[in-house]
Amino acid sequence: MKTVDVSEAAAHPTRSGRTASGATNRPGVTATRVLRSEWHKFWTLRSTWVTLSGASLLILATGLAMAISREPAGAGPEEVRDPVVLTLLGIQFGQIILTVLGVLFTAGEYSTGMIRASLSAVPRRHPVLWAKATVFAAVTLVTGLITTFATFLLAQPFLSDTDMGASLTDPGVARAIAGTALSLTLLGVLGLGLGALLRSVPGAIGAFFAGVIILPEVLSALPSDAVKDLVRYFPARASESLGAVHHHAGSPSDGTALLTLCLWALVALGTAGWLLKRRDV
Repeated sequence: MKTVDVSEAAAHPTRSGRTASGATNRPGVTATRVLRSEWHKFWTLRSTWVTLSGASLLILATGLAMAISREPAGAGPEEVRDPVVLTLLGIQFGQIILTVLGVLFTAGEYSTGMIRASLSAVPRRHPVLWAKATVFAAVTLVTGLITTFATFLLAQPFLSDTDMGASLTDPGVARAIAGTALSLTLLGVLGLGLGALLRSVPGAIGAFFAGVIILPEVLSALPSDAVKDLVRYFPARASESLGAVHHHAGSPSDGTALLTLCLWALVALGTAGWLLKRRDV
């Protein structure tokens, strides 16, 4: 009788997709497969299409409204003296909307229970979080760049005869527009990290509003120069600095502001990743 080498049979599956011992031949989990899976999940969510289109339309509509209502040179509100800040005031709405999308992309899976299937398919766990962050950041950055540059270019014809008239070739303008898109992306990734960390959609959204939007305003009212210096490195303030052509006195430089936002996002993701390995699903 002919004997069969078990190791050889296992290494050469039959045409039916099973090995000689009857075990199903399953492909291994790779970073590419995890990334493709998260990409598919992201685009099949209705919230993705609603929030991305809603954020883009609000940014564009607000920019055009500000440009159309702007009065001739020498008049208008004194608090806005930056052409990029003026045309991209709607970015404040975009930051909130895309942060909510980031929260939904992670915490939403815990509320539906889908996270169990995701982590069962990828037992190492970390690749799921990194893939989510990569997909979200890539889509948000592309959307942000298209929206911000389009808004600026469409608003400028209405500002040509005002003190806010500017061109992409003017010093600092293109950099400020790209910085706005980057800050939009990094704040969204921060929200994604909070969603994975807290595993609750309401909790993560509340933490973002309390810590990123409300807390800096409260601390700024305190009569302490040290506290006010610290507030400059909160995410919202760093975002304002990164998206401006003209910086205020004492505001962080572009490089410092970008590094600040990156660190906030990485801390949220890193903490979420650490707890992901330690906690049960």
